[in-house]
Amino acid sequence: MLVRFGYVAMSVLVENASPSRTMTMASFKKIDDRQAAIRKLERIAAENLHNTLRLLRHNRGSHIHVYRFSSKLIPLATHEDLSDWDPFPALKSDFAAIGEFVKENQMRVSFHPDHFTVLSTPREEVLRNSIKDLRHHVRMLDAMGLNATAKNNIHIGGAYGDKPSAALRFEENFMKLDKDIQERITLENDDKTFNVPETLAVCEHLGLPMVLDIHHQWVNNEGEKPWELWPNILKTWTSPLAQADSPADRPLPPKIHVSSPKSEKDPRGHADGVEVEPLLDFLRHIAAGTPALDVMIEAKRKDEALVQLMQKLAFYHEEGVEWVDESTVIIHP
Repeated sequence: MLVRFGYVAMSVLVENASPSRTMTMASFKKIDDRQAAIRKLERIAAENLHNTLRLLRHNRGSHIHVYRFSSKLIPLATHEDLSDWDPFPALKSDFAAIGEFVKENQMRVSFHPDHFTVLSTPREEVLRNSIKDLRHHVRMLDAMGLNATAKNNIHIGGAYGDKPSAALRFEENFMKLDKDIQERITLENDDKTFNVPETLAVCEHLGLPMVLDIHHQWVNNEGEKPWELWPNILKTWTSPLAQADSPADRPLPPKIHVSSPKSEKDPRGHADGVEVEPLLDFLRHIAAGTPALDVMIEAKRKDEALVQLMQKLAFYHEEGVEWVDESTVIIHP
């Protein structure tokens, strides 16, 4: 099984390269000239996009093929007080440069919209804002010229006192989404509410690909081992929504998330790095039936955690772990 590792948004190895610089609405309103304030937002966004391209170049130099964009590339992009502002014309060339680089280097990229993007909500206002946020993420990927293999990963959301009803409401609201939003969505189990079996059931109903988060499964499960439901999770990645725009000779591999507990007192928090043994145990269990897998590392130390994990994996070269490059290994069953 070919396994590629990636990291989330920020780098701790590249200095002064934040893709998430922001501006509060309070600061925006302090600028008397509204158009001048909007231009400032666009300058910050352009800097975030420039730094994103810097990080992608860093990734290419480090042979890192999997990356999650920051959702905060454009400050205040979906704020209700700025509904008349369209930032994309001013940022057209910046987005295009990112997309071209991603395509030229065959990178796998994604977004993870924030926790307030909730399709299980019973509140119409929250649902409207959630759909608005999903549309914004699709617009960013479209502005990059990236097809539907670039996904937006979300959770089902809250249970609101009735988990079966919340899951059904998610499914009903999902079916109301435009197709171009639907085909970019992946669904992930969470660490408090919707566990793996429950998330998998929704994915199977909707034809959605499921992203298994191993850490979340460790702290929120029904007694199952993380690999026991993997054959069914793997099948969700063969659906039309999962493989939208994937070339027939290069199907989109399934993806998982990995992180390690911060401490015994805070088992849901993320540690700086990743413990290798639990991860390797999981990978060995699924290797025989999984040709390829992409792994998003959600550790606090970002790309440094990836580097350290690869260094640890190098010690297992006599135990079925074959080094390919700085972010890729082959796991032999």
